[in-house]
Amino acid sequence: MKFHWFAEVTYPHLPQDFRESYPSAWVTPPAHLIDPVKMGETYRMFIRLMQLADKVGFDGLTVNEHHQTPLAVTPSPNLLAASLASTTSNAAITIVGNSLALYNPPTRIAEEYAYIDCLSGGRLTAGFVLGTPMDSTFSYGMPPVEMRERFEEARQLILRAWNEPEPFAFNGKYNQLRYINIWPRPIQKRLPIWVPGGGGSVETWDMVIDHDYCYGHLSFSGLYSSKPLVDAFWEYVAKRGGTMNPHRMAFTQVVCLANTDAEAEKQYYEAVRYFHRNAAPSAGFLNPPGYTTLRSIKAMGEMQKIGRTKLTPEDRIRAGKGEMSFWEYDEKGYIIAGTPARVRQRLRELIKDLRVGQLIATPHVGNLPEEMGAENTRLFGYEVAPYLRDLWADEPDHWTPAASQKLVAANAPRQGAGNGRESASQTQAR
Repeated sequence: MKFHWFAEVTYPHLPQDFRESYPSAWVTPPAHLIDPVKMGETYRMFIRLMQLADKVGFDGLTVNEHHQTPLAVTPSPNLLAASLASTTSNAAITIVGNSLALYNPPTRIAEEYAYIDCLSGGRLTAGFVLGTPMDSTFSYGMPPVEMRERFEEARQLILRAWNEPEPFAFNGKYNQLRYINIWPRPIQKRLPIWVPGGGGSVETWDMVIDHDYCYGHLSFSGLYSSKPLVDAFWEYVAKRGGTMNPHRMAFTQVVCLANTDAEAEKQYYEAVRYFHRNAAPSAGFLNPPGYTTLRSIKAMGEMQKIGRTKLTPEDRIRAGKGEMSFWEYDEKGYIIAGTPARVRQRLRELIKDLRVGQLIATPHVGNLPEEMGAENTRLFGYEVAPYLRDLWADEPDHWTPAASQKLVAANAPRQGAGNGRESASQTQAR
């Protein structure tokens, strides 16, 4: 079982009436709301938290790309990844990922990924992502009907750029380049590739099956919301004769660890509410015509008939408005909270139920203070992850860099390590 540290780089200083005063947290929120000095402090905080995650045994440090939103102020994940590549020692640098269709030419991604792989000593996990409509269509002006075709052309071009031994020409529909001869080349002969998705596009599923990529379901709604889609994915993989290895599935889960359940509620409730209240895009930005194919729209309707869900439409509305209690967010699966013993049990059930081999744990959310995010990270690294390593241990992992697997195996905490001390939660677990 692998564990990757991830959090949306959320701007934590929005006004209390942000949701009521502005129609969307994406594309159009006024830029005067962000203080560049405070944003710089926030970037440095996230870098420190991921450096800590590297020290306490996480398998990967995960970064992503979004535009024009306070939810995730990460316009170039490669910049953040480069900061981590030279200041960490063990974990994979997991980029989920670059929006391929937005780069002209896409060889820029090939070059920057190669740079990060070289700088990290062969620890890069390369992410290829279509991107949200808010990012691609509305922030970057990309015609939605062109997105998938541009993505596929860019994907093929990047792979050739990494592997062709001699300079070559590329004459595609969207990219025409006379000389492609990137310097440097990646250390890894075959970079592990992840393709994140959130909506259940069948075209994306075909691609990850055909090329044996890792599929990342990046949801912040938890088990019950995602179960129908994840079950449908595995059913589709089986019908296509694809790889059923759990390590080719990644899943995001917010975790809120503390020594007692009462402490967890006290420490994390405001941050969870801040995240959900300030995350929603305007409905008009969600799915422009042409972005999703008719085939995938039909398939998404069928997915709702598979699996179980405890979430009603009213639940989703209340969660998005921050109107749920802390333990309702936990009950409905948005978070998994409490003592390490409780979180371990809940995660074990989720991992087995969804057949997930790459858990993207989220120990920071919303406007959580750094010290709480750090303690959450330490508790997960020392008191949760080591107790779940047995899951899928008999399955080979081809989707995490071999160099980082070796380094983490040699340096990660073992059960009972406890960071040199026993916490109240360990005592309770016994």
